[in-house]
Amino acid sequence: MPGRPVLPLWLALPVAVAGGAVLDLAYPDIGIWPLAFVGAALTLLTLIGRSAWGAVAVGAVFAASFYLLHIAWITRYLGPVPWFALAGVETALSAVGAIAITLAYRWLPRVLPARWARVTLLPALVAAAWTAREQFMGSWPYTGFPWARLGMSQSDGPLAELASWLGVSGLTFAMAFAVAAAIEAVRLRFWRHVRLAVPAVAAAALLVLIPQFPTTDAGTMRVGAVQGNGPSGYFDKRNAYDVYRAQLAATEPLIGEDLDVLLWPEGGVDSDPLNDESMAKALDELSRKVDAPLIINAATERDTKVYNSSMLWQAGAKNPVAIHDKTHPVPMGEYVPDRWFFEALAPDLIGLIQREYTPGTNPPYFDVNGVGVGLAICFDVIYDDVIWQGAHDGAEVYMFQTNNADFRGTDENVQQLGFARMRAIETGRSVVNISTVGTSQVIGPDGSVIDGLPADTAGALLVDVPLRTGLTAAVVIGPIVQWVLGWSAVPALVLLGLLIRRRTKAAPSAKDDAAEV
Repeated sequence: MPGRPVLPLWLALPVAVAGGAVLDLAYPDIGIWPLAFVGAALTLLTLIGRSAWGAVAVGAVFAASFYLLHIAWITRYLGPVPWFALAGVETALSAVGAIAITLAYRWLPRVLPARWARVTLLPALVAAAWTAREQFMGSWPYTGFPWARLGMSQSDGPLAELASWLGVSGLTFAMAFAVAAAIEAVRLRFWRHVRLAVPAVAAAALLVLIPQFPTTDAGTMRVGAVQGNGPSGYFDKRNAYDVYRAQLAATEPLIGEDLDVLLWPEGGVDSDPLNDESMAKALDELSRKVDAPLIINAATERDTKVYNSSMLWQAGAKNPVAIHDKTHPVPMGEYVPDRWFFEALAPDLIGLIQREYTPGTNPPYFDVNGVGVGLAICFDVIYDDVIWQGAHDGAEVYMFQTNNADFRGTDENVQQLGFARMRAIETGRSVVNISTVGTSQVIGPDGSVIDGLPADTAGALLVDVPLRTGLTAAVVIGPIVQWVLGWSAVPALVLLGLLIRRRTKAAPSAKDDAAEV
């Protein structure tokens, strides 16, 4: 029966724990991408036939298992309290979102009990509810944390090419649909009616066979990118300009080379060149020595506000030539939202976070001597809006600047690198991902690694980076996909609830009429 739990609660809880742990193994650093489907299947099986509170229980157990493993790297920065806090928030939101998936399983078969609906419309609604949950968690609270979307588990696998058509949210939907359709086909014993397996097979074929959306070759750009491996962590012991000196030393092999641009990572300049004349002169001199413009990053202060700023700097120009401020500063890392509240809860911990960066509003795009460069500073790479805006503005290549020093020796480094690879595939653009301490890579438009530097190593890359023009389908219709394949779950569930309520009210009236006769 479609309304009954597949698993009793006593069994569903440990299965949910296993589902979260298995799903984590699909992401970098382990990166066994097929396990994403196994983890999702285990999770959905625990939610079928559950009550609302039962869904919250198994949803919380699954999410806690997943997030406590997936973001354990946070402990490297500020210890276990932020780890438990963020994992706790994500667990609570994921658990509440699990109610929508359970309601889909409960309500749709009551309104549309036909087998064709069970293997088509039900998986679609389940996938939409999963996708909507991800989108909500990626935007709230504050700027959200879209770090662990199901689609991102495929960053190192062969199924990522679908993201160039539908974006990461669309890839999430397709994966969840395939899993849910397969589950329903098995529950309906598809071996007796083979056509019941068609939706699951079609979804799997879509994931496997759809090629990457094509973009157009536009030549190359000779990029020098430098990983200085300096003392760039928040709590690293250092003197003034130590990070700059480390970057400068690692740049030496590029002096005299033919460059179109020199790229340094986030925080590669540890003094504000807008307010430090000596640093501004030093950058002018560096630009003259390499005979190329610089893309650098520093904390800047303007009009009493502090920004995490990427700057285009060129000798002889009125610098900076262009500036981009980080769009989504990290809550509890780059600023403390509602500081008065959190300081009351944990004054010693919050007191360690002195940074108060202001969100930027300028576009993530530079024109570098006629070549469009899309930008993302550190965790901005996880936000679709930043990436898509760069493409719409004319980016022919992306340059991502990051500082992973606070998370040395953890999975954060490779997880973020997975985002960079997915963005290359999604937009059909090369990505130069440069970090202060690694891992830095140049990634081709197809997601292949062109060159790179290992973590904790000072070095410089000199690469003729492929340029591309033309927008992928994901960039053009990405916001529409998110609404159609994700947020559509909300009105669909409301409609189903109203229909069931109407039927429930009508049923007693029919019985009363029959009794009178």
